[in-house]
Amino acid sequence: MIELLRQRKSIRKYTGQKIEPEKIEILKEALLRSPSSWDREPCEFIFVDDKELLEKLSLAKTHGSQFLADAALGIIVCGDNEKSDVWVEDCSIASIIIQLTAQSLGLGSCWIQIRNRMHNEAVTSGEYVQQLLQIPEFIKVESIISIGYAEEHEENEKKELQYNKIRINTFE
Repeated sequence: MIELLRQRKSIRKYTGQKIEPEKIEILKEALLRSPSSWDREPCEFIFVDDKELLEKLSLAKTHGSQFLADAALGIIVCGDNEKSDVWVEDCSIASIIIQLTAQSLGLGSCWIQIRNRMHNEAVTSGEYVQQLLQIPEFIKVESIISIGYAEEHEENEKKELQYNKIRINTFE
């Protein structure tokens, strides 16, 4: 696991190569094995590989989502806010699990935040995605995870870890 964390970085440039069906199945399994509070499983997932839909989804935010158009796959991570009051946390866990699983399969990924973001001055990103993908109102969109084969191949820079952010027993 630590090697995955050391290697993982946000990928925003993709080759366009399709993802093999067996890798898609592993991604699905990883999401369905993602833990949830009280095992309520409020998360719902939409796998999008249709290029036209990916183009439209890439416009979900005013900036920071355009690269989705070039990804092989976008996974929309949603939560049923009627099933759980901590759907945001459960969806966040699922979002990072799918990124680490993608990394383990030799795929790149990037988290696109949707919740609390704007599509334009009048419509939220979540509303835009809900309307585009016909998602019921009680299902809320947390994120879109772009996935594909990375066009970027530079080494992940060794990050200087901020050990001063770790404290023992108390904050002081």
